[in-house]
Amino acid sequence: MKVIEITPEKLAGYFDHTQLRAYATKADFEKLCGEAKKYGFAMVAINPAPVALCRKLLENTDIHVGAAVGFPLGQNTIAAKVFETEDAIKNGAHEIDYVVNLTQLKEKNYDYVEKEMASIVEICRREKVVSKVIFENCYLTREEKLTLCRIARETGPDFIKTSTGFGTGGATFEDVELMKNAVGDNIKIKAAGGIRSLETALRMIGLGVSRIGSTASVEIVEELKRKEAHGA
Repeated sequence: MKVIEITPEKLAGYFDHTQLRAYATKADFEKLCGEAKKYGFAMVAINPAPVALCRKLLENTDIHVGAAVGFPLGQNTIAAKVFETEDAIKNGAHEIDYVVNLTQLKEKNYDYVEKEMASIVEICRREKVVSKVIFENCYLTREEKLTLCRIARETGPDFIKTSTGFGTGGATFEDVELMKNAVGDNIKIKAAGGIRSLETALRMIGLGVSRIGSTASVEIVEELKRKEAHGA
């Protein structure tokens, strides 16, 4: 396994600090954004409704606000996902993480999957917003994962992402390796779902991920700080 030498500050820059609970309150978002500012996380990952609030809370910082679209099931029409994307951007989102329609993928309706991906990527590109495509790998065969990677190569999102964190499984090392080998350096990888330890985060970085989605971002960075303090 590749050994990663990294500072807490640089590690923090990998994280999309996440709050996607249905019952999150204003106080939860204030805490989320306060932690993002304190640690220097790349982004806060939230549902679309609190985008304007978080954008205001992160005013005069470089921290991005990211909206989850078609989340967590992906079972919205293309038109609905397009509206949700445009609305989130209008409210201040810098990044969009959208969930693929897995029914259409499993039905081998690849033209639909490509049209959906292209529609959202095109909007994001036009608005200079980062686009991320969520695969939800726990429900996919190896062939289906590779098919999504092929469509992504042709469509050109900024990132492909392992999971929502709401499925039956999250990011795995095997999936990250598969995705990285399939898209190379042209598309970045985001690992999300079940990443709660420093060891897992560092291994994901070693495999080539550029972002990590986690609710445990603070704990992971603090774990590295403790290790540094003890000379580990």
